[in-house]
Amino acid sequence: MKRRTFLRGGAVAGAATLVAAPAIAQSAPEIKWRLTSSFPKSLDTIYGTAQTFAKYVAEATDNKFQIQTFAAGEIVPGLQALDAVSTASVEMAQTPLYFYIGKEPALAYATGAPFGMNHRHQESWWHFGGGADLTNEALKPFKAHAILCGNSGTQMGGWFRKEIKTVDDLKGLKFRIAGMGGHVLARLGVVPQQIAGGDVYPALEKGTIDAAEFVGPYDDEKLGFQKVAKYYYFPGWWEGGAMLHMIVNDEKWASLPKQYQAIVNQAGSAAGAWMLEKYDSVNPAALKRLIANGAELKAFPQPVLEACYNATQEHLNELAAKSDLFKRTKDSHDAYMKELLFYTQIAENFYDNYLLSKTRNRS
Repeated sequence: MKRRTFLRGGAVAGAATLVAAPAIAQSAPEIKWRLTSSFPKSLDTIYGTAQTFAKYVAEATDNKFQIQTFAAGEIVPGLQALDAVSTASVEMAQTPLYFYIGKEPALAYATGAPFGMNHRHQESWWHFGGGADLTNEALKPFKAHAILCGNSGTQMGGWFRKEIKTVDDLKGLKFRIAGMGGHVLARLGVVPQQIAGGDVYPALEKGTIDAAEFVGPYDDEKLGFQKVAKYYYFPGWWEGGAMLHMIVNDEKWASLPKQYQAIVNQAGSAAGAWMLEKYDSVNPAALKRLIANGAELKAFPQPVLEACYNATQEHLNELAAKSDLFKRTKDSHDAYMKELLFYTQIAENFYDNYLLSKTRNRS
């Protein structure tokens, strides 16, 4: 796997070019920040992205700007990362913004709305479709703004102790799921559970919960879910792609020299690309191992997906009727997704499906 590195003086080694930034001046200030993550160290790709980000910033500033990373719980619990940034307890945090939809529902789109865009479409919307401006408008009351830094790609649908054959099988199901997806599933009788990653395995093992979603094969294998819930479903429709961000305290950001701000933005892009590339590298082999060790891979039945899709539209439309910001964010997201799907169905989907048919024929 090709490595992205930040070179001395702020040069970034990209896929094919070197983009050099001016050398750091001798008079540039030495700055030390703290970064709290919403994830444990055991998730070496997600938490590793925070470490990679900090490494790139240090390299590009001749170690004059150092960011110390802390895993969830070392400073504050993972779900309190935004609060810590808002109060300036830390300068920045790595977190999925859909953790905070109770504070502002529009933040769901910053990570990924149910039946929303995939990772490529999301990041295009973020940079060119207004996603960044809408997200930072939503964060303004919390004295913070977001820098895109990573995506886990389209996720799996989670681990279930029993098969899901009909919509009725969802009723009363205790499902560990975060974000807007949990709100949608509650409309179909699911009982959403908010449980930290390290507590999911014992909850499944004891039967305290019936199902759990987390990220994808690589991280799920690490947590051992296949040992206590054998049915592994796809797709994770509640997150077509999960964007992650570095959120920064507004006052701390304003105090940074402009060159440091530029380096932070570039480090976010480079570390974010590292994250997605790493997942693309490790997920296929992890999925094969999970299946070999007894996991039963299953697609959600079409009637179940249809019920979930319809419940999603009802839920999102209700929220849009109550909030101008949510409506503007939803309208922006949906219009951009429609345009991109129009193109990718012609260019990429046909090509990918053709290659997939050839690969299957060879095997």
